[in-house]
Amino acid sequence: MYFIGIDIGTTSVKIIAADENGNVIKTISREYPIYFPKPLWSEQNPEDWWEQSKLGLIDLLDGLDKNQVKAISFSGQMHGLVTLDENDEVIRPAILWNDQRTDEECQYLNKEIGQTIISKWTGNLALTGFTAPKLLWLRKNEPENFNKIKKIMLPKDYLAYKMSGVFATDMSDGSGTLYMDVKNRKWSKDMLELLEISETQLPKLYESYESIGNINAELASELGLNQDVKIVIGGGDQAVAAVGGGVVESGSCSLSLGTSGVVFTSNEKFFVDENNSLHSFCHANGKYHLMGVTLAAASSLKWWVEEINKTNDFDKLLEEAQEAKTDDSLFYLPYLMGERTPHNDPNCRGLFIGMNMTHERKHMTKAVLEGVAFSLRDTFEIMKEMGIEINAISINGGGAKSRLWCQIIADVLDVKVNKLNTNEGPAYGASILASVGYGLFESVEQACKKFIKITNTIEPNKDDVKLYNKKYNKFKKIYPATKELFKELIK
Repeated sequence: MYFIGIDIGTTSVKIIAADENGNVIKTISREYPIYFPKPLWSEQNPEDWWEQSKLGLIDLLDGLDKNQVKAISFSGQMHGLVTLDENDEVIRPAILWNDQRTDEECQYLNKEIGQTIISKWTGNLALTGFTAPKLLWLRKNEPENFNKIKKIMLPKDYLAYKMSGVFATDMSDGSGTLYMDVKNRKWSKDMLELLEISETQLPKLYESYESIGNINAELASELGLNQDVKIVIGGGDQAVAAVGGGVVESGSCSLSLGTSGVVFTSNEKFFVDENNSLHSFCHANGKYHLMGVTLAAASSLKWWVEEINKTNDFDKLLEEAQEAKTDDSLFYLPYLMGERTPHNDPNCRGLFIGMNMTHERKHMTKAVLEGVAFSLRDTFEIMKEMGIEINAISINGGGAKSRLWCQIIADVLDVKVNKLNTNEGPAYGASILASVGYGLFESVEQACKKFIKITNTIEPNKDDVKLYNKKYNKFKKIYPATKELFKELIK
């Protein structure tokens, strides 16, 4: 039996086929463009997701026994605004999670309506990446497009709709819209009224592991699949990545080093930190999770290597950084795209500070790795203040391939860092959800216990823990000292 996971990422779609034992049989990835029509704007064409996903499925299925495909599920970049008209045509390019145009709308929601009220309705405060502020922006700036809307969906839901004809989403992805009552797992009537949208424009909510129907006949014929292949709705990329990393038991924690960086912990019950610094969302296992986000994690390293050093030789720069001693006078702030946790500030920017004539490229590369780790520790500290005890984390994402970066994270967070038998992340988590939706397992937890194993553990170095505690205490002072300056620079 094969279970297919499709991950709609920011730069590419990744599709995997896994068997009933959790073994990855085949992997395909296809890129699509991202557009930046104005500074701080970020958009994609949903048709590009669909076209590349369909072509990727054709490539994936080539050489496989198509009769063995039992279910398909999804993971997707969260918060993106996808709008369809009465003919199911895309009205305008999707506004993505990393788009920063909605600062004014977030100020309105958090200050005029009030953060306390918004949090009561949804469990979260308004952030520029979330979907609700995008709808307010669209209503104000493109009223002709806003008035055409018949369906509002998220990126992965567009694929699910094209493949099944069912207008659906899931609890984990819906949590990131800011118009869902997360605690009670339903759309928030108060937020819908404020946004001037109706529930008829929104998809039906499912748990991430639930089947929403079968593949439509036309697509099944085109792909050579049986018409009884189940379509399982899947979830938001971070929740599904956590499933792919086995983070489904209460108190378990994962750290994702992808384009963005995420610290994620699974919880039985819903709760919110007092400042709404963390995202309080539904988990893909039917429970809840807390999450903090660094917007530019592995993308900070990518920017430093490719854009500044004009090379694709990541290994060379990381080898150099390995030789650099920890320097508590040189710092990097990874705020290339503004920041989410804990600052919620779209105006802050990336920064090197503390350079002197003794510093070489290797020191600056190491500072980039450390700066991302410190930013992730900001989330970690909030979780500890909430009484969440974390002694070990599982790590995934492209940045996790670097042994040096994993060691720095172990030292900065003072926890064991576990590497797993799979590093496929959200696509693998989607295949697990597909297997549960098909009925191979009774629960997501049961599937994860069978499939996911620890292969390597990186222990913190106690001497370096002390050095990084000292350096982190300095790091925490830099943003408050530069916050007002960032505002002036953006004007």
